[in-house]
Amino acid sequence: MTSRADLFAFFDAHGIDHRTTDHPAVFRVGEGEEVKAAIPGAHTKNLFLKDAKGQLWLISAADRTQIDLKRLHTVIGSARLSFGKEELLIEALGVRAGSVTAFALINDPDQRVRFVLDRTLAEADLVNFHPLENTGTTTVSQAGFRRFLAALGREPMVVDFAAMRVMEAPPVR
Repeated sequence: MTSRADLFAFFDAHGIDHRTTDHPAVFRVGEGEEVKAAIPGAHTKNLFLKDAKGQLWLISAADRTQIDLKRLHTVIGSARLSFGKEELLIEALGVRAGSVTAFALINDPDQRVRFVLDRTLAEADLVNFHPLENTGTTTVSQAGFRRFLAALGREPMVVDFAAMRVMEAPPVR
């Protein structure tokens, strides 16, 4: 699996500016508020899910976004959703629970995991994700994040969680 250093080398090779702030491990949304306050940009929560038919999903949303998991399947066109087990997370995305991040898509070259991006993150100038481990926060621009996804051949499904609807990805500013 890709290491943190490998991820940064990937960013550098694709011209993606990035800045990482190291901090004590953060396992859940709501932890590390003082760390987040010192880092500009949108902060995230990331959910690794499995639907009733076995399809894997990664949901990346702004940290304060409310996600109705009981209704989400009707919006994204999946079967009913539940949290994926850590063993499956490690196998599919190469990260442990507490370190789930959109950057882990680098470990999914076969694209087993479908990616859903919150509209708020898709419109943010700067986005922050763990760099494959929860002891750091890496900031990239929206353009850099889109470049990352494009380099992986990924097109996210953008969801407006407030309206509970899929939408077109906003243009990069």
